[in-house]
Amino acid sequence: MGRKQKNKSKNSVELLAHNFPRMSVTEQYRLIRTNILYSAVDKEIKSIMITSPEQGEGKSTTATNLAIVLAQQGKKVLLVDTDLRKPSLHLVFNISNQIGLTSALRKEVYLDEAITKTYIPHLDVLTSGPIPLNPSELLNSNSMKVLMKEMYTDYHFIVFDTPPALSVTDAQVLANQCDGVVLVISSRKTLKNAALEAKELLEKAQAQLLGVVLNRIERKRGSRKYHV
Repeated sequence: MGRKQKNKSKNSVELLAHNFPRMSVTEQYRLIRTNILYSAVDKEIKSIMITSPEQGEGKSTTATNLAIVLAQQGKKVLLVDTDLRKPSLHLVFNISNQIGLTSALRKEVYLDEAITKTYIPHLDVLTSGPIPLNPSELLNSNSMKVLMKEMYTDYHFIVFDTPPALSVTDAQVLANQCDGVVLVISSRKTLKNAALEAKELLEKAQAQLLGVVLNRIERKRGSRKYHV
């Protein structure tokens, strides 16, 4: 877990919960964390899948900042990029994507060799690795199930950033393998029909839908704008 990294992001995803811990938007991520952890009475939530109906609705931002606030509790957290078509987490943390999830799934490296320890305490990242020709098949493989068991052993929480539910079947494939799913929608972009269709697809995949995050609501406080 020693791949070189820097603490600057070249991606549009902001590490708000790390860089601005007292900002009101960070408090919203903490509220999401609390709601998730208390959403299941009889079942412990360890693996959380984050998806959205379509691209550009804030799923990666939500996944990243949720992982950060979970790690801020002192829990060991793994953030996994399972968007094997348009990965972004290596850009968020400015780390190499030469090896990652796909490398481990193909048994080219051990899981711990593919994981990068971040500069954020208690938070590790598993990038997507090289983009494969068969993303859905890899995510639905026995190798993925074996890797997830390893993740459960080594981490308190695993957060999966997946492709949009309406674009490809990858999210549906992974949905019922996770303890819970969070659907991210954008107040500026998501159409009602698209949100309902994504919800129905996840339910058909037997996902445990924990809730919906309404993203990009603008609130003004003085001259600053907050997006939650």
